[in-house]
Amino acid sequence: MVPNKYPAFERQEVVIHSPRHRRSIAELGAQQLGLVAEAWRLRAAAAETEGKTIFACVNEGRAAGASLLHSHSQLVWLGEEPPVPRAERGEPCRLCEALKLERDEGTRIVDERGGLVLLCPYASRSAYECLIAPVEHEEHAFPSPLLGAALELAAEALRRLTAVEGQRPMNLWLHEAGHWHLELLPRLSVIASLELGAGHYINTLAPEQAAATLRGD
Repeated sequence: MVPNKYPAFERQEVVIHSPRHRRSIAELGAQQLGLVAEAWRLRAAAAETEGKTIFACVNEGRAAGASLLHSHSQLVWLGEEPPVPRAERGEPCRLCEALKLERDEGTRIVDERGGLVLLCPYASRSAYECLIAPVEHEEHAFPSPLLGAALELAAEALRRLTAVEGQRPMNLWLHEAGHWHLELLPRLSVIASLELGAGHYINTLAPEQAAATLRGD
């Protein structure tokens, strides 16, 4: 972990994922991703002692905002929880309800293992958008023993995507809000005015078909 040389916020850190040159988390093994999760955990604990919260994210490829080719993640120290994950909180848990519906239907499930589920969510914002979440309700990601495995599942999703579409830019972020989860957004198309201004995303690939492709059906 090193400080970001050009921080966009008062405090921003870079977690270097591997001493070897790796361009994507898809190239990292379980042990390395476990160490990434541990780094996130330690920095989140340090931030908490200062009354801060951590937003953890990964950008890969220049089209997704990455300025470095070497695989890394960004940890942004914030004074309060960001508005997007905060808006996901609620009772009853909306993600629990969504996961039950998804698992009952099954068509958008890509994989399920070790207490985690990988799926292409209903009304995905882009082709092959993925969500990785604990099956059972968990509020706190950083101390969770499932965090490293969730990163592994995200890496597996990227490997499957690369097999069918080639290596693509992508954004990955952690939402620790009510029921923690990772969101993975591949950049196969350009986000333009309609998406940015109106919040309406154009996705030319149905999530059911995306999930089937990632499953290898």
